[in-house]
Amino acid sequence: MRAATGKKGRIIVGLDIGTTKICCIVSALTEEGAIDVIGLGVSPSRGLRKGVVVNIESTVESIKKAVEEAELMSGVQVNSVYVGIAGSHITGFNSRGYITIQNEDDGVTQADKTRAHEKAKPSRETFPKDREEIHTLPQSYTVDDQDGIKDPLGICGGRLEVDVYVITGAKMAVQNVRRSVERAGLDVAGIILQPLASSKAVLSDEETELGVAMVDLGGGTTDLAIYSQGSLVHTAVLPIGGNHLTQDVAVGFRISQAEAEKVKISHGSVLSEGITEEELFEAQGIGGRPPQSGSRKALSEILEPRAEEIFELVEREIKQAGHEATVVAGLVLSGGTALLHGIDVVAERVLGLPVRVGSPSEVGSMRGLIGSPVYATAVGLILEAWRPSEGERSEFHAKWQEPRNVMHRIKEWFF
Repeated sequence: MRAATGKKGRIIVGLDIGTTKICCIVSALTEEGAIDVIGLGVSPSRGLRKGVVVNIESTVESIKKAVEEAELMSGVQVNSVYVGIAGSHITGFNSRGYITIQNEDDGVTQADKTRAHEKAKPSRETFPKDREEIHTLPQSYTVDDQDGIKDPLGICGGRLEVDVYVITGAKMAVQNVRRSVERAGLDVAGIILQPLASSKAVLSDEETELGVAMVDLGGGTTDLAIYSQGSLVHTAVLPIGGNHLTQDVAVGFRISQAEAEKVKISHGSVLSEGITEEELFEAQGIGGRPPQSGSRKALSEILEPRAEEIFELVEREIKQAGHEATVVAGLVLSGGTALLHGIDVVAERVLGLPVRVGSPSEVGSMRGLIGSPVYATAVGLILEAWRPSEGERSEFHAKWQEPRNVMHRIKEWFF
C-alpha cells in the first residue's frame, strides 16, 4: 500500500459534504512545493437536503465510506479534515474597522492588520447568538487618506482602515456539520465556505481582478461567489440545483429518481434546438415494469426550462446585490450540473455574458481523475487549506497531519 510522500510528511485532507455526494481528497506537498492529490473517495450523500444536514447518522455513514475509500487509495490514515459548508442559511455582509497604527515610522505590521480585522468584525454584543462566523475576508485597506490598498504592510501612516466581507452561517447548521464529521471519528481542522473553495479551484487571477461570478451548480443548491479587484464581494446560496432537473425528468417520464439521474447524465441536454424526435434512449421502468423508450427531444424540453430558471435566479441575485456591472469577465460554472450539454450556452443566453465551464487546476498527478467540475469544491478545499486567502492567514493556517498507515484505522474499526 502506497504511503504519502509529502514535504516533511505533511498531509491535508478536504471533505466536501454535498447534497448528492460526499467527496474526500487526500493531498500532500511535494519536495518542490507543489500540491499533489494522492487519494480520492466518493460516496452517495444520504443525510443532507439543500446543503443542510437533516440526518446525522446517514451523513456519518456516508462520510465514513468516502474517507475509507480515500484512505485505501492513498495509504494514509485520515485523522483531520477541512470541511466545506454551504446551504441557504449562509449569509455575508460588508463591514469596516479601523485602528491607530502602533508605530507610524515603522509602518503597518502584521499585528496592525490583525487588530484591524478584529475591529471590523461585529462585536459579541451585536453579533446574533444564532449565527456563527465562518470567514472574515479583507477587500481593501486605507492608510490615512490613501485608499484602495491591497496589502498595507510597511506603509507609513497613523490610521489603518479595512473593509471586510464577513460570512456567517446558522450556528445549529454549522454544529450539525461539525458533529457529523466528529462522529465519523475525525477532527475538524477548519470549516470553509464551499463557494470560496470552488472559486479557488476554477477561477484565474485575471478573472477575479477584472470581475467575475463563480456559479457552482450542485445537487441541492446553486452557489454564487462574485469577485472584483481580486476580492470576494458577494456570496449567495440559491435553493435550486441539479436534483431539481432530475426530479423533473423522473416526473416527466414516470421513472425512478435513480433512473432519471442516469438518463439526465447519459442523454441529457439543456438545448432542445438541433435534437430530432428520432433520437431515442431507453430507461428502466419503475416498480419492475418493462423498459421504455424516450425521446431526447422531449428530455431536453424538460431540462431546458429548469436550466433557464436557475440562471434567471442567478441573474436576479447579481442585480439585487448591485453587481450587474461588476462581472465584466462573465461567469465560470462548476459542479456536476455544469457537465450537462449546452449549459454554458443557456447561461450566456439568459445573462448576456461570456460563460465558461471551469475545471480544477493544481491537482498534480491525478489530474485525469479529478480534473472535472464535479470535484471543484473538494479540490478547492485543499487549495484553500494549503494557501489560505488573505485575512485567513493569521488565524486559519494549514493544520497538517503526519502520514500514518491506513491499517491503524482498520484496526480501530474492527478491534
